[in-house]
Amino acid sequence: MQVQLSHPARTVEVKGPKKVKELLRELNLVVEAHLVIKGDDLVTEDEMLYDVDQIEIRPVISGG
Repeated sequence: MQVQLSHPARTVEVKGPKKVKELLRELNLVVEAHLVIKGDDLVTEDEMLYDVDQIEIRPVISGG
């Protein structure tokens, strides 16, 4: 699957199938600190991702 990361900006290829939480662990990203988007939909950490999917991962940013 093609995974687009925004910080730092890069695109990586990752073999599926795997759950969102497995993908984040493989990329050394904290599950609670990132949003995972498949197509136009926000997905949960237990959703399965496949080789044909295009994924975007964004960090959670909060401010006051």
